[in-house]
Amino acid sequence: MKLTNKEFIKNIEKKYTFEKKPSVAVALSGGPDSMSLLFLINAFIKYKKGSLIALIVDHRIRNDSKEEAKYISTYLNKNNINSKILTVNKDNVSKKSMNEARNNRYNLITDFCIKNNILHLFIAHHKDDNLETFLNRKIAGSDFYGLKSMSELSLLNKVFIIRPLLNFSKETLLDYNKKNKIEYINDPSNLDLDYTRPTIRKFLKKSDQKTIKEINKDFENILIYSPYFIQMILEILLENIVHVDSKKIVVGLDNIKNLNEILSENIIRRIYQFLFYESNAPRSKKTRILISEIKKNNFNNFNIKGMFVEKNGDFLIFSRKYV
Repeated sequence: MKLTNKEFIKNIEKKYTFEKKPSVAVALSGGPDSMSLLFLINAFIKYKKGSLIALIVDHRIRNDSKEEAKYISTYLNKNNINSKILTVNKDNVSKKSMNEARNNRYNLITDFCIKNNILHLFIAHHKDDNLETFLNRKIAGSDFYGLKSMSELSLLNKVFIIRPLLNFSKETLLDYNKKNKIEYINDPSNLDLDYTRPTIRKFLKKSDQKTIKEINKDFENILIYSPYFIQMILEILLENIVHVDSKKIVVGLDNIKNLNEILSENIIRRIYQFLFYESNAPRSKKTRILISEIKKNNFNNFNIKGMFVEKNGDFLIFSRKYV
């Protein structure tokens, strides 16, 4: 699929609604993907007469992360693009894992957006990333909803996350950078096979076209049928809700206990998303522990990622705090 500023602006205006003279942010790693997204969004913002800021995170995992952030910021300044370097607190860097770095990055960036009244945050995930996510989750045993992988539009910490490049391949983004003479850096952790995603990436690169075609077909089927699965989950949830408000949801205890684990897990995830206004629900492992506890006769209460689950007679109360 061809990628030009003109076609990108046309596509993004068709898909999303923005405020007049929008104020947006782009999460920027400095790699080829995020740099191509930044320059595409910059063209869009100029067209809309809005404002743009690139948010660069010094994750403090590698020794040269500070210098890389400064280099990127200087390069953007030469191209008249505003940027801000956000530095992770050293107390939040203990495991030095990709998951820890991702959480630190998202927390810093969304906090900045909230404090600066920025409604929309653009992320540079692309088609290849989504396929890798699909394989990663399939290996981990994710359910139907999890296999849907990344969505173009989601909500995190009350900030709208937009991924407008999910239909574009890595090769297309590299071609865009080359044609527009956009500089970028390469993250060496992308080649570290101690991490699962780079291992999957290496597998995909080595696979023949037949294998890639079969994986893509499998993923496309998930995308086609997942909306029906999600609709089913929502209908089951609505049928079993006794009470709902902004702070709590009450459902029948027996109704949850009698459902199979997959349905129960997805209903609990939807409840969490409603109460906390975000797309990232608790992980499957913790949710399955909760389901196991609920089925015990002596179940009383449980805390799952800040959501309190409490038994009250024949009902379960899900809330942001004890009520």
